[in-house]
Amino acid sequence: MNYYSTFHKIGMLCLSLTILSCGQLNQKVDKPTSTRFEELPDPLGKDYLKSWSNQTAGLSTSFVSIDQRFTKSLKPNVPEQRTAELTLWRGEMASAQVLLWSKEDIKDLVLSFSDFKSAGNDKLPAKIAEARFVRYVMTDEFGPGCGWRKPGDFKASLSPDMLDDLSSMDLVANTVRPVWLTVDMPKNAKPGKYSATVFVKGTGIKTQELKLNIQVLNQTLPEATEWSFHLDQWQHPSAVARWKKVPMWSKAHFDALKPQMKMLADAGQKVITTTLNKDPWNVQTQDPYADMIIWTKEKDGSWSYNYDAFDKWVSFMLDLGIKKSINCYSIVPWNNEIHYKDAQTGEFVNVVAKPGTEIFTSLWTPFLKDFSKHLKAKGWLEMTNIALDERNKEEMGAAFDLIEKVAPGLGVAYADNQQTYKRYPNSDDVSTAVQHPIDSMDIVKRKEKGLNTTFYIYCGNNFPNQFTFSDPAESTYLGWFAQANGYNGVLRWAYNSWVENPLQDSRFRTWPAGDTYVTYPDGRSSIRFERMREGIQDFEKVNIIRQQLIAKNDQQGLKKLDQAIYKLRNFKRTPTWNQDLNQAKDVLNQLAQ
Repeated sequence: MNYYSTFHKIGMLCLSLTILSCGQLNQKVDKPTSTRFEELPDPLGKDYLKSWSNQTAGLSTSFVSIDQRFTKSLKPNVPEQRTAELTLWRGEMASAQVLLWSKEDIKDLVLSFSDFKSAGNDKLPAKIAEARFVRYVMTDEFGPGCGWRKPGDFKASLSPDMLDDLSSMDLVANTVRPVWLTVDMPKNAKPGKYSATVFVKGTGIKTQELKLNIQVLNQTLPEATEWSFHLDQWQHPSAVARWKKVPMWSKAHFDALKPQMKMLADAGQKVITTTLNKDPWNVQTQDPYADMIIWTKEKDGSWSYNYDAFDKWVSFMLDLGIKKSINCYSIVPWNNEIHYKDAQTGEFVNVVAKPGTEIFTSLWTPFLKDFSKHLKAKGWLEMTNIALDERNKEEMGAAFDLIEKVAPGLGVAYADNQQTYKRYPNSDDVSTAVQHPIDSMDIVKRKEKGLNTTFYIYCGNNFPNQFTFSDPAESTYLGWFAQANGYNGVLRWAYNSWVENPLQDSRFRTWPAGDTYVTYPDGRSSIRFERMREGIQDFEKVNIIRQQLIAKNDQQGLKKLDQAIYKLRNFKRTPTWNQDLNQAKDVLNQLAQ
């Protein structure tokens, strides 16, 4: 989440290779046809060619850590690893990474899998695995965090992040190419140890083989719709319309939205992002947020509201499985402006309506009353929150007072680092900046009341975060940080607020690169997104194992688990944070057995 409003005063195509020996992975949603594109030139230049001087001929392949990013133009210094080990629950997705490099051009590289077989002749089909080449996007560095920035003022580099969805790819001489492997374990898989061969093929080269071993534990992860982790990533329908060049809210628009939003639903997203009036963030993104509700002042002075786009969007997201909350931004937009259509002239009128003023009350009162009636008729009232992107105490207080007075059936959701939640302890959904934690006792009290409490990441914190230059494991750390501090989940300001050309350059006019989106157009995933889902799965697994240990009165196991988790409570980077994370994952796997 990019809380620029909060911090204004301080400065303001990997290939989706589902080419499997027994057919393609059965996709839940068909993706649009992809196009090939060139990555931007590596800022490292030609100086790094000398690192390839002692590289042997032919294609080199090796498994490598998923915690590491590899520079495109620098010969990797990694030990050859022909085998990788994964431990999975039934219903879990897990990742591995293969690195390819060569001093020669190699055409039409493809990765495929054999079936997974056990020593006892049990078999899992090859289609449970897929391989996607990782594409390099231009990134920058954290610098001062929030604030306007010029590309020339920050060091640029290519970062491997996007998982592309092409069926083959060429490897250019004197470069490396990471390949992301994903195993999606069926819920009916028989526990045990399995092994598959990963085939690496290309024009004019001998097929290479790697071995992927998996251990399936006798544990089952529930469906994502049942996960307790509260994932709230703000969606941006307008960005999809711009990218696909389709009219807003048209059938073509919703067709384009489907693969993008289905991917989010499958990661356990709980919140539908909606707008109440004009762009609540005053165009802090490449694309303005299009209206979902049109306000009209009729000729007789009465008000009418067109909810067509709002209803279509919410229904669409509900059908994808995102059903916990509808968060509506914002009764206090970033510049306090709203607009309405004047039926007399047919023109839109902009109005500044600061909370607590007479015009604020006169404009929002009839809307909130009508909106509540509409939501009740749709059956959505109890799941809807009027949402605020962090504003000062006075503005928030005036907004809360009006909502309580004229539309008490609506909930409230807001970002808060002024401890506003202490004044309004029954707020439905509260999120605080990661480095401004809520008191642990307050979190406990809120949980006892069934209230939701999360933390958010944004342009002002450099760890943990999901910039395109962030360490991959930081995305996994988010789930463990929530677990260690008692949060229900995490909020991030933008799931898909794409920059002008997100496939090549993740930098933006404000904020560190990658802050505005975590997935790519046409349903393309990223290392950041895959690792984040990993952390969410871990959050759910911890909850399940803890309950099993409590049921068995295994105090030693509980102590071991809690000690491992406790090390991951920090919002500042420590020298051992990644090691501590991997050790906690090992402890979880041991206890799960």
